[in-house]
Amino acid sequence: MNSVNFVSLILCLLSSLIFTPLACAAPGDSHPIDNHKVEGPKGGKLLKEGDLAVEITIFESGIPPEMRVYAYHKGELVSPERLDLKVSLHRLGGVTDNLSFTPEGGYLVSNEVVTEPHSYEVAVQAAYQTIQADWRYESFEGRTTLSERVIERAGIAVEKAQPATLTFKQRLFGVIAPVAEQVSSVKATYAGEVAQVLVSIGDKVVQGQALAVVVNAASGVRYQINSPMAGEVTERFVNAGELADEQVLFEIVDLSSVWVELSAFPENIEKLKVGQQAEVFDLHQHQRVHGEVTYIAPVMTGGHIARARVLVTNRLGHWRPGMHVQADVTTGQKAVALAVEKDALQTFRGKPVVFARFGNTFEVRMPELGETDGNYIEVKSGLSPGIPYVVGNSYLLKADILKDGASHNH
Repeated sequence: MNSVNFVSLILCLLSSLIFTPLACAAPGDSHPIDNHKVEGPKGGKLLKEGDLAVEITIFESGIPPEMRVYAYHKGELVSPERLDLKVSLHRLGGVTDNLSFTPEGGYLVSNEVVTEPHSYEVAVQAAYQTIQADWRYESFEGRTTLSERVIERAGIAVEKAQPATLTFKQRLFGVIAPVAEQVSSVKATYAGEVAQVLVSIGDKVVQGQALAVVVNAASGVRYQINSPMAGEVTERFVNAGELADEQVLFEIVDLSSVWVELSAFPENIEKLKVGQQAEVFDLHQHQRVHGEVTYIAPVMTGGHIARARVLVTNRLGHWRPGMHVQADVTTGQKAVALAVEKDALQTFRGKPVVFARFGNTFEVRMPELGETDGNYIEVKSGLSPGIPYVVGNSYLLKADILKDGASHNH
């Protein structure tokens, strides 16, 4: 998408938003509150019925959020013991929090924590002397409503929150090396003159194949130097007519499997164990191969790096000795009751959030987070299983909410 189309899409999104009104009338004797905030002496929401006024506040300074309610009669503060109060918070998803209260100082304090987000329809019933009052109002934050067309065009993707298995990995850097047992340095059996060289560097050989013919200097008898193993000729140090004595004439290497020599720092080495699985990939991530950790060095090189070795197959010859690679070593797994994609997280009021979807309405949820494997992150509380949450383009929802201000007023 070019920049012009992207800007057009954003403008379309913002111009097509459908916002829920800030207040609505309820049936019966309830009293709707107008859209303008009526603030009481304590800075809270002020509800009035005749000579009775009730002020709703949320207190959360250094403690879990709680509701504190002040009552006034003819402008004078009323002793909280004399007010009969019921408050219900109706949230998206059909969840209702019914609050009970205890007198404390000059106010009533909720016995229950008012959980985040503080976004709900509020129902208040109050009785003082002969005055009966019933109020309904909306107190929303972190919420927006979109049309189906905007949701589709903005590419807002949704998944359901569900259990997951976190897979923890350590990413290490390393280099490909031949397996020591699969490297053979070939020498002459008897000293003599090399009559014929039968192979060159790069030739594939099988076990027992002739590499050269040598004339025994003592007996004058010709004999063959044969390959002790199948592999590839990687070094040739002799030509016809030269003397073969105790020097190495050929190097044969079997590269059907290779070592990955990884560098592990102290924070890595504590989590590594022999037998763990590793996924090895080249620096361009063109090829990947799985292998097993077969060795962890007991000493640190230079005082801070240890070698960990992974054995991988190399039948196609992609993994060449000297090649620099990376490896993700799986160090553990953990099944969690609930997890969300890490990329779905946004921040709202300085807290990590995900956007839950209820029909065409999206609202922040402030989960308590646990461990992460880099892809998924554990959710300990704050989000219910099965709730759809936004995994793609959630930043558009955050931007839309923040453009109208992210105040946290009660």
